[in-house]
Amino acid sequence: MHLPPVGTNRCCFLACSALCAVVLLLIPTLQTPQRQGELPRPLPHTRPTRGENTTHYKGASNSKPSSDKSQRDSVSADFHSSRAKEPLAMKDIFIAVKTTRKYHKSRLELLFQTWVSESSEQTFIFTDGEDKELKKKAGGNVINTNCSAAHTRQALCCKMSVEYDKFIESQKKWFCHVDDDNYVILPSLLQLLSTYSHTQDVYLGRPSLDHPIEAPERVRSDGSTSVKFWFATGGAGFCISRGLALKMSPWASLGNFITTAEKIRLPDDCTIGYIIEALLEVPLVHTDLFHSHLENLQRMPAEDILKQVTLSYGGFENRRNVIPVAGAFSLTEDPSRFKTVHCLLYPETEWCHRSSHR
Repeated sequence: MHLPPVGTNRCCFLACSALCAVVLLLIPTLQTPQRQGELPRPLPHTRPTRGENTTHYKGASNSKPSSDKSQRDSVSADFHSSRAKEPLAMKDIFIAVKTTRKYHKSRLELLFQTWVSESSEQTFIFTDGEDKELKKKAGGNVINTNCSAAHTRQALCCKMSVEYDKFIESQKKWFCHVDDDNYVILPSLLQLLSTYSHTQDVYLGRPSLDHPIEAPERVRSDGSTSVKFWFATGGAGFCISRGLALKMSPWASLGNFITTAEKIRLPDDCTIGYIIEALLEVPLVHTDLFHSHLENLQRMPAEDILKQVTLSYGGFENRRNVIPVAGAFSLTEDPSRFKTVHCLLYPETEWCHRSSHR
């Protein structure tokens, strides 16, 4: 039978339309039903909150206890338990020791005999004068900053500026600053930093005051307004993640740290706090695991001593301000108690068995 062209086209059109309709009706039955309650999970909040406490020992703090201590500790515990640990080794940490030439023998020799002997490759000495004997011990890890030997704001900031630049060059994950009268308990330091990520904004330390410091705002304004911020005292030591250190660069790198410090007219550790808290708006993570000679070290429970990150000892003004730890060495043999602590941590050390009390 012969059909006219128009009839053929109409039949084809109707057949195609019918097929499309059938396919549309079948699509819902072919799809897998969407399961309820499988929404994407938000990433855990990992930025430290202001005033977060990472404390094991609180008895010797210079700061007044917070009225919401129990709530703060609860928040801290939840924060740490929810955060995955970062694989970290000592080689990832840059430890900067600030000193001056006159303390090379009286202070640095003790450090090289004790904790620095366990971390010689990670520890860098920042001083203000050439010393051949010191070079023999530490080699290229001794940096003569060519800064003034005076204990002034300008000299301290000059050294901190060099510390910062050397850390950035090192490509290491963490920058930790300590003074030449600090003992660093390396296992505790590694454990503490392992609970954070070096790519995040982390500023760890101990305030020397019980309130934020206030200073005229001369970096972002003409000084007619003031700014409040916390800072970690350099005398107890502090640590900064690489991620945060890189963000500090506009105000800290290549001499900019000295310029920033001069504008706010504050010392090195205060300037660090200003850049991080006031300019970058990253809160200091308060911790009592760092200790300076300005606190009453004799109040520290003996059973908590080896859990700390840094220790110190009294200077000329208070020689008896030392941690209450007993061991093979008498107070006369070991007035700082650093040798005693070291032998408790590393009993296999050869000279630990040479005390007159053995």
